[in-house]
Amino acid sequence: MRARVLILCCAASHWALGQTPCVAVTGAQILGGDLARAVPAFKTVPQDLPIAPSPLPGAVRTFSAAELQAIASRFALREPAFAEICVRIATEPLNRARVVESMMDVLKIPGLRIEVLDMSNESAPVGRIDFQRENLRAPATPNRDMPVVWRGDIIYAGDRRFAIWARVRLTAPVTRLIAVENLRAGVPVRSGQIHEEVVEAFPISSAREISLSQVEGLAPIRAITAGTEVRVGDVIQPNEVNRGDLVHVEVRMGAARVALTGRAESAGHLGELVPVRNLESSRVFQARVEGKGSVIVQLGGTEESLQ
Repeated sequence: MRARVLILCCAASHWALGQTPCVAVTGAQILGGDLARAVPAFKTVPQDLPIAPSPLPGAVRTFSAAELQAIASRFALREPAFAEICVRIATEPLNRARVVESMMDVLKIPGLRIEVLDMSNESAPVGRIDFQRENLRAPATPNRDMPVVWRGDIIYAGDRRFAIWARVRLTAPVTRLIAVENLRAGVPVRSGQIHEEVVEAFPISSAREISLSQVEGLAPIRAITAGTEVRVGDVIQPNEVNRGDLVHVEVRMGAARVALTGRAESAGHLGELVPVRNLESSRVFQARVEGKGSVIVQLGGTEESLQ
């Protein structure tokens, strides 16, 4: 930003007093036709002939009288004298309506409303406004209609990019899951304890969304009070085995099967190893969770001995 301001100031101080306005170009190259707009004698030069690279936005490319005379000599132009001319990239104020249109095009969200609160206030090159979805981040606070800064680019002169930004508030109809009653940590959610509610909010979440049918049977990782939104990170699959549970233990050795009852020393999900205490010997062994309140020990495998 500071560099752009310095370029603009230098350009303005050099050309503001009594100078002919610079020729504005939109391409990556200054062409013969661009020079002809300032010097009629160059109308006989091929209009699409590249003369020099166009300058960066805010800067100017000055052609001295000697440079112009050299170009004229290449094409046998009879011009007694030249005055120096300058060329710049065409710029314009950033258009708010075009910014919103670009954002709408990339998001394509039904019912989306975009309010531009602030945006780049410097002149930008004439080109296509480009905002990419991956550069849009969800608000950091739970209030999902908070403004966010969305960074984009003006694509100009072929594939050149000029950075822009806009501070926007985005809202659209969003379905939220709301706790109808207080939910206890670790206790699976039952039907009727959560309901859907459609609100106007920020429409893009950085986390995977969860549906009402998916949340039922999951367990909150912490207590959730009634009226609070329930998000995907708030719930997990409940443990098949909890610390202190009496569990059915099946010991397998080849085709032989032996059953006994043990006490889980820690919680575990399906397929995880948990320590289980033998109620008779008080020895602790490792068992693999097979289902709700059920574990298995495969002797001769990786699980420990029961003795």
